[in-house]
Amino acid sequence: MHHILEDHMCVVFAVLFFLWPPAHGCGTPTYEPAVSRVVNGEDARPYSWPWQISLQYLSGSTYRHTCGGTLLSPDWVMTAGHCIGSRTYRVVLGEYDLTKEESNEQIRPVEKIVVHPNWDDSCFNDIAMIKLASPVVLNDKVQPSCVPASGEVSPHDDPCFITGWGRIYNYGPIASKLQQALLPVVGHSVCSSSGWWGSSVKPTMICAGGDIRSGCHGDSGGPLNCRGGDGRWYVQGVTSFVSSRGCNTPMKPTVFTRTSSFTKWISDVSFLQGKKHKILVTNGNYSKCWVTMNLKNSLG
Repeated sequence: MHHILEDHMCVVFAVLFFLWPPAHGCGTPTYEPAVSRVVNGEDARPYSWPWQISLQYLSGSTYRHTCGGTLLSPDWVMTAGHCIGSRTYRVVLGEYDLTKEESNEQIRPVEKIVVHPNWDDSCFNDIAMIKLASPVVLNDKVQPSCVPASGEVSPHDDPCFITGWGRIYNYGPIASKLQQALLPVVGHSVCSSSGWWGSSVKPTMICAGGDIRSGCHGDSGGPLNCRGGDGRWYVQGVTSFVSSRGCNTPMKPTVFTRTSSFTKWISDVSFLQGKKHKILVTNGNYSKCWVTMNLKNSLG
């Protein structure tokens, strides 16, 4: 993450039920995030984004962080389609500092990965679902985020937060501790206008930031976290791409896959792939690929 780090209105989905104890629910972290309106990115409060995962790939005998993702149920994680390649992956949950073993981590091999069938390297449909080989244990440090109702649109200037271990400045090192940054939503009519992203941004995408705050390489696949009118946190976006001119280019906000455009697909995948646990979709009263556009094969 950079350390200075409307639109398909479909039928609203009914609430699905979790098959684990309701005390955990979704989008209600035990440790509340420190959501001050700081301009720069900052270290997140430990375990305050308990759905944040680290997607890691095997390099030699070592696993390395490549992308973020979001826990949606005990055995399903959502990430970006462009994060997936012909590698051996694992998912780490309950992670905070990548450089330390803190005894709270839960490591899961991957059983299967389903990339959206219409994903392409122009960043359309940049979303994928990962089935864990075994369910995680939900606790105060590992909990799922809520999925927004189909077609839900976050309003312009909604104060959302990006989280991840991405690079703390252009071409710099990835962060060791989980970072967060306030990224206000940029409405589609603004983000798709001339001088901003123009026609590169589609209604199935959501923009946020556009000033000195942004995501950066390594944040790919992670969540855009927005609080709903019901007080729960929703993953409104999947981190997808930034400008080839840099992670914090003015009027080129971070672009995310709009989760609510894929709510039905998410449900269908998790159900048809032999799910053990359902994903909670709620209607919470809301008040191109991470690789940069011209560096598509050089970033994680």
